[in-house]
Amino acid sequence: MSTASWIQPPCRYLPDRGGFAKRTSRRARQFFSGVASAAPSFFFFVVFFVLLWLFRDFEFRFRDLVFDFSELRISRSKMLIRLDQLNGSSRSWNQQGLRVQAMSATAQRKFSVSKGDTDDKNEPDHLLVLVHGILASPSDWLYVEAEMKRRLGRRFLIYASSSNTFTKTFGGVDGAGKRLAEEVIQVVHKSKSLKKISFLAHSLGGLFARHAIAVLYSAAMSQACDGAVSKSGDSHLLRGRIAGLEPINFITLATPHLGVRGRKQLPFLLGVPILEKLAAPIAPFFVGRTGSQLFLTDGKADKPPLLLRMASDGEDLKFLSALGAFQSRIVYANVSYDHMVGWRTSSIRRETELFKPPRRSLDGYKHVVDVEYCPPISSDGAHFPPEAAKAKEAAQSSPSLQNTLEYHEIVEEEMIRGLQTLGWKKVDVSFHSTFWPYLAHNNIHVKSERLYKAGAGVVAHVADSIKQQESSTFITASL
Repeated sequence: MSTASWIQPPCRYLPDRGGFAKRTSRRARQFFSGVASAAPSFFFFVVFFVLLWLFRDFEFRFRDLVFDFSELRISRSKMLIRLDQLNGSSRSWNQQGLRVQAMSATAQRKFSVSKGDTDDKNEPDHLLVLVHGILASPSDWLYVEAEMKRRLGRRFLIYASSSNTFTKTFGGVDGAGKRLAEEVIQVVHKSKSLKKISFLAHSLGGLFARHAIAVLYSAAMSQACDGAVSKSGDSHLLRGRIAGLEPINFITLATPHLGVRGRKQLPFLLGVPILEKLAAPIAPFFVGRTGSQLFLTDGKADKPPLLLRMASDGEDLKFLSALGAFQSRIVYANVSYDHMVGWRTSSIRRETELFKPPRRSLDGYKHVVDVEYCPPISSDGAHFPPEAAKAKEAAQSSPSLQNTLEYHEIVEEEMIRGLQTLGWKKVDVSFHSTFWPYLAHNNIHVKSERLYKAGAGVVAHVADSIKQQESSTFITASL
């Protein structure tokens, strides 16, 4: 054997340079190019979550500090005014002397009775519960609370819930709903004059409120069925009541009623398929059980997700009947520029039901562009069919784009069918003409008067809707 043949083996032992090697290198280039193209989007996704967390945490701490300081100043002012009144009263007592002591007991009784009658007339009889969203606190409602008190008058007790502040919103919609229900019961027990109840909720708070009213409604129904108050003859009054009160308005602002799974349902993901695919398994690490419930991945494969159960009446909780007990159900939805909640999920619409929104605001309500009343649609309600269970199992075991899309389409359609058995008033909002329209999610409820005042027209529309329903209720009761 020659030296050349020893150094260079025969050609039949060499690898196929035009076949396997080229295919391997081509696949490698495709893989790394795909990773390189997805890396900026994934990096943006992670950085956005981190910055959002840090910014909101700093904002919450600063605003709560300002809020506490303002309360301290108000309490100090009230204390000084009270001291001045007491000093003035003591001086007047010293000057009047025996003339004050000569006041008859009969006159004192008449004065106390008349004062009690006046207080009864001024006491509120309508409870309006304000429910904030994820990573938020009651201070988010400072502007709304002041506006509602000014526009609605003394007959309304405006109460901003505080049982699910900040990271408590990560514990799941069901847990937050139960805490909110307990809080409402405590408020009702403290105010004996209350007769009606309404809810106004923002973002995730709308799902909390939907679960809470189911808890309160089901508890009242069970008491009525058990005859817990049959001795007093009031058991029939509990039927159709929420915490023993007459339900009037249920209003949500940018609430993800259908979850956030699906194309552009979580808009800050920009509709990028790989980000929407990664968001579902990553969300529970950031927002706990709430994340899995919003992405419809909670529970076992053979069990329906919580949001689907909330679109029907279950054995223990009557979600749909609780919603149906309210005289008015209104959803406000941002048609664009909402980085947290998409238009379709907040307005309870299918993709084919979306339309090109008007660009002109309604008279007197800036940025409110359209109002539509959707009557109830008769159907057999929401179900969890066998194909949904198979699709959920496939989406959990091998979460490919095709599997997750099929599962979401089935569940979303069932949720819409269930919720559309009730009538809804749908109000579309557009902040496209504002200086910074990307603040739409916080503008819609004026989270801060200094930064998000663009939503003042929306708040005015909410207040007038409540007043209109209150007037119609009064006329109906009079008839």
